[in-house]
Amino acid sequence: MRRANLGILAGTAVALVLAAATTAGAQNAMPLPDAGGPRSMVKPSMPGADDSMRNRSVAPGASAQPTRRNVAQPSPVLMFPATTPPTVREPSRRSGDNANATVASPVAESAVASPVVTSPVVTSPAISRPAAASFTGTDSQISDKLKELVTSKQLDRTISRKNERDAVVALYQNNRFAPLWIAGGAPSSRAQAVIAYLKTIEADALDPNDYPVPELAASTAEGLADAELKFTLMLLTYARHAINGRVHWSRVNKDIEYKDQFDPANVLSQVASTSDVARTLTAFNPPQPGYKALKAKLAEMRNPPVETGPARIESGPLLRYGKDRRGQEVFMIDPRVPMLRERLGLPAEADNRYNKPLAEAVAKFQKQNGLSVSGQLNAATIEALNGPSHERQLQAILATMERWRWMPRDLGKVHVALNIPDYHLRVVNNGTPAWTTRVVVGKPSQATPLLTETMKFITVNPTWNVPQSIIYNELLPIYETSDPAIFDKMGLRVERNGGDIRVYQPPGERNALGRIRFNFPNKFLVYQHDTPEKHYFAHDKRAYSHGCMRVQDPMKYAEVLLSFAALRGNHTQDSLRKMFGGEERQIDFQTHIPVHISYQTAFVDDAGKLQIREDIYGLDKQVLALLKGSERMVADVAVERPADPNFKPTGGDRQRLNSAAGVSSPFALFEQIFR
Repeated sequence: MRRANLGILAGTAVALVLAAATTAGAQNAMPLPDAGGPRSMVKPSMPGADDSMRNRSVAPGASAQPTRRNVAQPSPVLMFPATTPPTVREPSRRSGDNANATVASPVAESAVASPVVTSPVVTSPAISRPAAASFTGTDSQISDKLKELVTSKQLDRTISRKNERDAVVALYQNNRFAPLWIAGGAPSSRAQAVIAYLKTIEADALDPNDYPVPELAASTAEGLADAELKFTLMLLTYARHAINGRVHWSRVNKDIEYKDQFDPANVLSQVASTSDVARTLTAFNPPQPGYKALKAKLAEMRNPPVETGPARIESGPLLRYGKDRRGQEVFMIDPRVPMLRERLGLPAEADNRYNKPLAEAVAKFQKQNGLSVSGQLNAATIEALNGPSHERQLQAILATMERWRWMPRDLGKVHVALNIPDYHLRVVNNGTPAWTTRVVVGKPSQATPLLTETMKFITVNPTWNVPQSIIYNELLPIYETSDPAIFDKMGLRVERNGGDIRVYQPPGERNALGRIRFNFPNKFLVYQHDTPEKHYFAHDKRAYSHGCMRVQDPMKYAEVLLSFAALRGNHTQDSLRKMFGGEERQIDFQTHIPVHISYQTAFVDDAGKLQIREDIYGLDKQVLALLKGSERMVADVAVERPADPNFKPTGGDRQRLNSAAGVSSPFALFEQIFR
């Protein structure tokens, strides 16, 4: 009986084994429907292959049984638990579809990795393996590797800027080291939005090639963590350039001083929390109307319409008017003369003679445009008559847009805007010019600095304190070696305080600052002021000073400023003139007014027309050279500049200056200093 039972059991076991093998083969041939519940899916290695049988994982709490009760349980397969909510897949309801076809439903990406319970991994030889480049781990594994990178000492070498390093550490620590740019081993939707935006930044005069996107797909968690960190650094670089400038102002010239506005922690916070990535990244660029107007002109210049302006005067031989030895007029004949007459507003004539009226008109144009006045049509005059070329206009726009990035984003409700190459100053109220006047600025050898400071008071009857550099470099050598009376002759007074010497000019009609000075304390010791020399304002180009800015109508300027800054005083031009005398009078502002001294060789005027100005200090050339030259890779790195532009020479310098000093007339030096 026992033997019979054992035989029956053995036969039954064999039958069961054969039946199981047959069932397994059938399962491999026929797809099964999902058992329901969320799953982490791994894409098949072949396009169009059935996802369901490649890799399956059962979510916690979901039934492990298939919906068809008469089908046996499939073999165990690879499981990849997700750290972010996975894509939910539902059976297709379309007639004729495969019973196991799926439709993806969008699921929001998680900002923070969730705890994951990892199930044992069992491999099945019947399952196709994913391609080698595919990531087969979890986002939590990326987080672990990212934590290692962010918290290691190696980060100090990876990110040289401390403020950016601190911001990166804070970002990932606050988010428990969850990746921001990677989800499920692939670029997140946020990363894709950043990548798409960077393709458009040429519109803002930036180069997409400066921001290479790392490959956000790798076969290891370590590789993806490294790519995640590189992507963050790339984004910070873009934001720093958009906010502070592709070229740092300190590399351009020592006479420029602005405040860095880039806050990496704020940048990362905005990008990580925004629902509109493109809008956020766009907002890092200057918001001022002047910048946006240039951006629109840049787009027009890159897609120029058919030329509709006046024809350009061609280059050719020098044209001049003169007389021979007998006093007879000698005329040069040239086919450019009719166009030249038209351009200068002269009536047409029957011949092409370069005559006296035309030569006089050319001389007048040369004087108005700061050219050497000869009355001859030379290359420089032709260039000025034609105006800037298309290439020059593009260069001016690009350089000026870059300089806009250096300026504060908030210019102030009421502010003063002085554009050096335009030789004009504006008082702006609520975005509208309230008043405009001409100014004289520094000569190229003693340039007016670019800066933003705050005007706090006005001085009536100012005392002019001669800058230390002029005292030590120009006056003191003369005083010590050749003319002890030099200061008296120039109306200057000298005070000694130990080893220091103060040289100043008392208030009065002869004072180099005129009757009023506008004070916005700055490291360059420059200001705006009146001047006894009014004739310079008649010139179109007005770069004559030692760096300070002379105002054509200072009393009206004071009245306008005080109407915004000192309402209680009820100051007028007449009341200010009544203060004239030999004693300084200070009028404090109750409301301080920002002063922006800028260098805009390109700007759009109130009529919407692009205006181009001469690059009098060569700053366009310097900016463009940094953007295109050998220093491009470090052009955004600040360099140290001296805190004080004034200096005292060493003993050797003093000896050199003394030996070199030799001025035939002290009044010639006076004219040089006070012109």
